[in-house]
Amino acid sequence: MLSLDELLHPVTPAEFLADYYGRKPLHIPAQPDGTRRELLTWDAYNYLLDQQGIWTSQSLRPMRDHIPVHPDQYCRTLQTVNGSVKRPWTPKLEVFVAAGSSLVANEVHHLHPPLTRLGAMLGEAFGAGIGSNVYFSSKGIRAFGTHFDNHEVFAIQTEGEKVWNIYEHRADNPAISLPDNMETRRWFERTRGPLMTQVEMKPGDLLYLPRGQYHDALATTGPSLHVTFAVNPQNGQAVVALLEKLAAGHALFRDWLPTPRTDDSTALKVHLQALGALLSDIVQSDGMVEELAKAHQRQLDRPAGFSLPELPPLTMYRTTGRAFPATRPALRAIYDWAIAERQFAAEDMVATFESFSASEVRSGLEAAERAGAVEPL
Repeated sequence: MLSLDELLHPVTPAEFLADYYGRKPLHIPAQPDGTRRELLTWDAYNYLLDQQGIWTSQSLRPMRDHIPVHPDQYCRTLQTVNGSVKRPWTPKLEVFVAAGSSLVANEVHHLHPPLTRLGAMLGEAFGAGIGSNVYFSSKGIRAFGTHFDNHEVFAIQTEGEKVWNIYEHRADNPAISLPDNMETRRWFERTRGPLMTQVEMKPGDLLYLPRGQYHDALATTGPSLHVTFAVNPQNGQAVVALLEKLAAGHALFRDWLPTPRTDDSTALKVHLQALGALLSDIVQSDGMVEELAKAHQRQLDRPAGFSLPELPPLTMYRTTGRAFPATRPALRAIYDWAIAERQFAAEDMVATFESFSASEVRSGLEAAERAGAVEPL
């Protein structure tokens, strides 16, 4: 698996974080070892496309003149043992591609092990959720017009070449996706600013773009294949999403608001001031930190690790009826689960509480064993 050091080489992670991450674009040419180029070869890409049962109209779509082709034009309904399904149809896709359409495959890091491992590394390195897209384009074809993304972008050219135009303007921490229509596309072109730089991407090259950076890309010399990773750390929206959950335990939050009055809003203002103080306390509480840490763990990709026919060992425990040790409120849920299960596998406990790291869960289990609350079977 590529480490962050290997992905960014010869730029060090420390240099990247200090000078580029969230600040400005970075182009890193291919290295002699070819490891970035080998992430997705033509053979591997064709093999993925041939697995027709894994694709839907949402995960695989041709793009023509910057516009997604309607699923009715390239999908067909098939009867399977599980009922009818609508899937992309290879002969139709081949026609669109031969006629000049680009092909966009989504979430490929769940399907191709080298990309799976790279996505997991990026998620851990930047504390972020990860998405991925693979773009195939032919000479003179642009899948998307000028735009910016709501996430950090790591693009790796694996086959062919592509020219990226990077514009001077950058949106200020965008978080909402704009509608994909002609008005939006014209707005992007009006607001992108002058061309800042043009990057010629060759096999094995890496391009980093910070969130909000205006750009577009074009295959100029023949068939081109590149994979883009979207890196999405948590932002203030995560705090707002958790506020209701944490505030629901407070009577003031559940209380009726005073009726708004045009002649006298004093009671409502007083109530809102008290509510604001409560929400402020919650945002700064240890409970909020715990919940954000759990949300962070849930968003991380954990690559599957099947090794059949070898079966993983299970470490069985049972509760004894003795008291569990004192612990922070968030971890108490692990002990409550053990009490309800009575007999359980440590591996099942780790899998159930994905919002904690495996080491946290096992440390909590070890503490319970030392206290005599659980014992191995």
